[in-house]
Amino acid sequence: MKEGIIASPGIAIAKALVYEKVVVEVSQAKHEDSAVEIKKFHLALKQSQEQLEKIQIKAVSELGEEDGAIFAAHAMILEDPEFVESVEAEINDHKFCAAYAVKIVTHRFFLIFDEMDDPYFSARAADIKDVGTRVLHNILGVVLADLSKLSENVIIIADDLTPSDTAQMDKKKVKGFATNIGSRTSHTAIMARSLEIPAVLGLTDITETVSTGDMVIVDGLKGIVTINPDASQIKSAEEELLAYQAHLKELEGLKDLDAITLDGHKVELVGNIGEPGDVIGVLKNGGVGVGLYRTEFLYMNSETMPGEDKQLAAYRSVLEAFPDGPVIIRTLDIGGDKKLPYLPMDDELNPFLGLRAIRLCFKEVALFKIQLRAILRASVYGHAHIMFPMVSSVTEVRQAKVILKECMKELEESGIPYDKDVKVGVMIEIPSAAITADIIAKEVDFFSIGTNDLCQYTMAVDRMNQEVSYLYDPFNPAILRLVKQVIQASNNAPGLFTGMCGEMSGDPIAAIILLGLGLDEFSMSAIAIPQIKKIIRSVRYEDARVIANEALNLETGEAVVDHVLESMKKLKINI
Repeated sequence: MKEGIIASPGIAIAKALVYEKVVVEVSQAKHEDSAVEIKKFHLALKQSQEQLEKIQIKAVSELGEEDGAIFAAHAMILEDPEFVESVEAEINDHKFCAAYAVKIVTHRFFLIFDEMDDPYFSARAADIKDVGTRVLHNILGVVLADLSKLSENVIIIADDLTPSDTAQMDKKKVKGFATNIGSRTSHTAIMARSLEIPAVLGLTDITETVSTGDMVIVDGLKGIVTINPDASQIKSAEEELLAYQAHLKELEGLKDLDAITLDGHKVELVGNIGEPGDVIGVLKNGGVGVGLYRTEFLYMNSETMPGEDKQLAAYRSVLEAFPDGPVIIRTLDIGGDKKLPYLPMDDELNPFLGLRAIRLCFKEVALFKIQLRAILRASVYGHAHIMFPMVSSVTEVRQAKVILKECMKELEESGIPYDKDVKVGVMIEIPSAAITADIIAKEVDFFSIGTNDLCQYTMAVDRMNQEVSYLYDPFNPAILRLVKQVIQASNNAPGLFTGMCGEMSGDPIAAIILLGLGLDEFSMSAIAIPQIKKIIRSVRYEDARVIANEALNLETGEAVVDHVLESMKKLKINI
């Protein structure tokens, strides 16, 4: 039995799948027989071709012709005489082994295409890299775990899971996560809550303790993972699962009710989503819209840059799911720990402080404009809001709006309709933006406070680093005062509203403070909506204001939490 960080509630009982990424190191090895190495190479080509044919058939049937065409293009690279002959030349002329020959030829072709000015050809660089890696793995006999093709229910055991790992997994078969590292605000945790599956993170050595095939219980209510449980432990877990499901059933009765306090103050509860399929969870849990559409997952799920029409279809489907509610679409937030295989980015010493989100979009303006045009075109199907992430100053807001206006002009010249009154807002996740919220308010229609990064940047703490996790505290007075300052700036600007899309907005202890500070919109993982609605419907707004104002005068995060819990106890509000 191991104890870790509660990342997503619930209880899962299933076999473990230890997910390990194999890093292939290929040395500059020579050979003694060219014929043997060339035979290895051609066998790997044939094996790769067969794999791609199967993937293409599956992609066409599940995703359509456009996605299937990607793998047809990959197959064509395998048949390219220049690629094949170049590898053979390295084997024959330089006596390199097949694996090293494939490695250097793939890298050479990648650089040629990557440096081309034409965006179509530069995008082919990623295809070449992917195909070369496939051939290399087949030469070496490396078999990688494929999370998109699972034959039975599993609990993923990993050191960590990247956004791209979680984006491609079979979500029907994965019942839970348990990882060595991670925190409640890591992307693994956020994805687990979005998928509504239990997750316990920060277990240090779970990958060494568990083997694939072991029976595992992940208790996301207590933060405990039990390995190879006995019959009594399984029975106890099953009983707890039934009790938890009964609790969720009770909360279902709130689904169609407003999030309104006992004295009539109403707020909006909306959901955070990563892909169109996530709207089912938001609707099921009573969310009235989307407060954060993380569009980067649309890009991560694609082998190549998603085109304007593909993005339009995704945004339209979400907007049509909420005909009366807001859908806040965050523009591409790539960088930091989120990367795209087909968008080469230089390694940075401090990636979370570097070229990411809106900064990357300013560098890749063509990419940015494709997304903005897609959102604008989709805006006629509902109430689309455009949100720019990682804004640090009003100058960046104005720069983004200039590009947006260029897109509007392009659509008008082409006779393509869009909502000319589409609302534009920013994520407040950098202290400089929070402090100057009154200035930024003059340029936007709304704010959405991203507390995950706001805490990270305000407290100078890596939210993925367990060694300093004790410093990551959304209840710290510094964070609460910044939140209050942003809300106050919004209240002073006619027509503005302020939401929160960070994990703090789905925290039951934080709910009363945020309500009392005057937050207009709470956006969270769908699974958290019923509990937050229950709390809001159980308190008077005036009482929440008193509790929040008292909290602002406390000296530590611990004191704030104690104050809220004591206040809730007096008001007979159960979490």
